[in-house]
Amino acid sequence: MAYFLTGGTGFLGRNLITRLLKREGTIYVLCHNEQSQDILEAHIEKWSIPAGRILPITGDLTQAGLGLAKEDIKKLSGSITHFFHLAAIYDLNATAEIQEAVNIEGTQNAVDAAENLQAGCFHHISSIAAAGLYEGHFREDMFDEAENLDHPYFSTKHLSEKVVREKCKVPFRVYRPGMVVGDSKTGIADRADGPYYFFKMIQRIRNVLPAWVPTIGLEGGRLNIVPVDYVVDALDYIAHKDGLDNRCFHLTDPKPYRSGEVLNIFAEAGHAPRMALRLDARLFGFIPNQMKNAILSLPTIKQISDVTMKDLGIPSSALQFFTYPTEFDCRETQKALKGSGIECPRLPSYAPAIWDYWERHLDPEISGDRSLKGRVENKIILITGASSGIGQATAFKLAENGAQMILVARDEEKLANTRMEVEERGGIAHTYQCDLSKIEQVDTLVENILADHGRVDILINNAGRSIRRSVANSVDRFHDFERTMQLNYFGALKLTLGLLPSMEAQGGGHVINISSIGVLTNAPRFSAYVASKAAMDAFTRCAASEYSDMNINFTTINMPLVATPMIAPTKIYKSVPTLSPDQAADLLATAIIDKPKRIATKLGIFGSVLHALFPKLAEIIMNSSFRMFPDSKESEQSKEDKTEKASSAELMAFSALLRGIHL
Repeated sequence: MAYFLTGGTGFLGRNLITRLLKREGTIYVLCHNEQSQDILEAHIEKWSIPAGRILPITGDLTQAGLGLAKEDIKKLSGSITHFFHLAAIYDLNATAEIQEAVNIEGTQNAVDAAENLQAGCFHHISSIAAAGLYEGHFREDMFDEAENLDHPYFSTKHLSEKVVREKCKVPFRVYRPGMVVGDSKTGIADRADGPYYFFKMIQRIRNVLPAWVPTIGLEGGRLNIVPVDYVVDALDYIAHKDGLDNRCFHLTDPKPYRSGEVLNIFAEAGHAPRMALRLDARLFGFIPNQMKNAILSLPTIKQISDVTMKDLGIPSSALQFFTYPTEFDCRETQKALKGSGIECPRLPSYAPAIWDYWERHLDPEISGDRSLKGRVENKIILITGASSGIGQATAFKLAENGAQMILVARDEEKLANTRMEVEERGGIAHTYQCDLSKIEQVDTLVENILADHGRVDILINNAGRSIRRSVANSVDRFHDFERTMQLNYFGALKLTLGLLPSMEAQGGGHVINISSIGVLTNAPRFSAYVASKAAMDAFTRCAASEYSDMNINFTTINMPLVATPMIAPTKIYKSVPTLSPDQAADLLATAIIDKPKRIATKLGIFGSVLHALFPKLAEIIMNSSFRMFPDSKESEQSKEDKTEKASSAELMAFSALLRGIHL
């Protein structure tokens, strides 16, 4: 006995081979290039099987007769008992031309090859997609009844099956698997499509809400999900059973769950909130198509939909599966499998394994290159305040990942030292001396940077000054507010405005602003500093809305207290829990990798919520902090140092409770 497989290096093909290896006979696998042969050889080595059990055959699915060499046809003719055609395009986003070439023409070439090889039986692995979007119960003996085949995936799967039914001259069997997911025991899969498209949405909800919070969602049609091990077990068994030629078999779940139930099953597997109330999405069917199309075509609605779908990695065509109208009868399959012990497991029993493998191996945020090195490669990053503190630590971290940076600060000597260490760590640094509080210098800086480098991909507005002084002691120091606003707001704003046009012209960019936790908690004694940072936060929110469709991202980091030279003169901070500059740089790295709207500590978020929901309580807590910490009327920091009191145990305990809000 001998087997011939197309698509033998694919997901289904590899799993089927593991079953065929339990039987006697040689397995020939079509390989169209060296890469596919290398993949096959790697799996042969992994399976630790004797030499000669699996042999590659050179060919091409898109060529007549699979492009098999005459000597191979002569050698194999009459010896192939089972010809399995698994190769196909399963990507919903693939172009119609590619799907037609592979799914339809490729099937015709496989049928011709099976005839040339005088194969005993041609096994065509089709799909439930061959039924299109048939409204109702679709039996295994139904084919021409398929409806709504407009999508190229549906139409090509239907037409490829038609090729087999009408043109295959050797006995054939057709198999229509449901939506295939990973192994029911291990969860192993090699691609994330079908129900996996909705996993990222479930994960995002889990990261925002605890699992016990009930949510509202939608209910739709029945999703026929099957694990790969059931599909190949059933395929292997039916293929070797006598008397079943020229028939079709639905390798499907006989009792599939509705789409809302499926989401809840995977939500439970991922420890995410479940939808306690599910509204039937089919109710939208009562809305006239003309009205729905008009609403969906509105620019704002379309943009929100496109951005959301792109962010979640869900193809627009996948949504039609949510209200999937077809139910698949699989009685002939169950009859053929009777006595074999092979049956489709229930989804709740293996959903945890599917979810766990996806989150560990297939999640795009894990499987893609999300390293800092990958994010900064071929990027030009501008860091202000780069001669010390957070800016310097960030420059060092980026240098270790091979980044090219533009470093800006007032002190040329310190800037030169930073540049030297950056280069020692493997980075590339260009330094520019600039006092960002002087607007004319910022204009010159932007002009020189764009002339020298042509662009800035990531702007980090880090330079700033902080003044710790109560309002009562600032009534005669208006200049404190002026100079703080000049650097923290106007300087950063001017630099951002100078670079935004070039970011727009180059097709994208990223602006990261170092704000303060004080903006969220309204920290006392920092009215000048918090006001300047709040102004930049407000500008950022407005700008983000305007540049949302231009691939220009804005991130605000509400930084907690960091042990930098800026806070060194205040003795009391020696007793207050702080972040190190390296820890702050880690937050910058997260901003570069993930491009979130905001990064804030849990305390900062809690403070913001407290102020919004219980403003008087928040005011009392902040007032207690204000009265507990000392203040000074002196304008010179050295005089302030002399008047500061030593940290009491009470004060230190309160500082630990409100860790980091004092910046």
